Amino acid sequence: MTLRNTSSSLRRVSTDESALDLDLLAASLRADQSDLNAFVESMAAKLEEAVPGRVRVDRRRAGMFGPKAVQGVTVDLGDRRLELRRERGAVQPRCARLSGGIVLKNEELEIDAWLATLSEALAVEASRSEATRRALERLLTE
Repeated sequence: MTLRNTSSSLRRVSTDESALDLDLLAASLRADQSDLNAFVESMAAKLEEAVPGRVRVDRRRAGMFGPKAVQGVTVDLGDRRLELRRERGAVQPRCARLSGGIVLKNEELEIDAWLATLSEALAVEASRSEATRRALERLLTE
């Protein structure tokens, strides 16, 4: 699969009909962004289903008896570690470049750039793994 960034919108370029549409994937990931709590919870659930072995979700209780809420999501895909943390009523998206499990570069991103990076990394992972591709297709059709 080859990815091209055209007019700030990611498009799929592939000779393989099973390739994912990156615009659709990014739109699906962005869908719950208007409500911070729903966005972070939804992102955690979607990533746990799509790439279960590569996601760590940090859940904590606000009080002693309250329900656990997602505070952060970290996903390792290839040479990237993408992290989304909820702090002080906002989300903090970060992207790290990895080499052999060692962080070489860590940067904060705007949420749209983080979602585009996540979509790209998931599409690459889907091209390598049939199970990941099927999970992502389920997310796009639900």
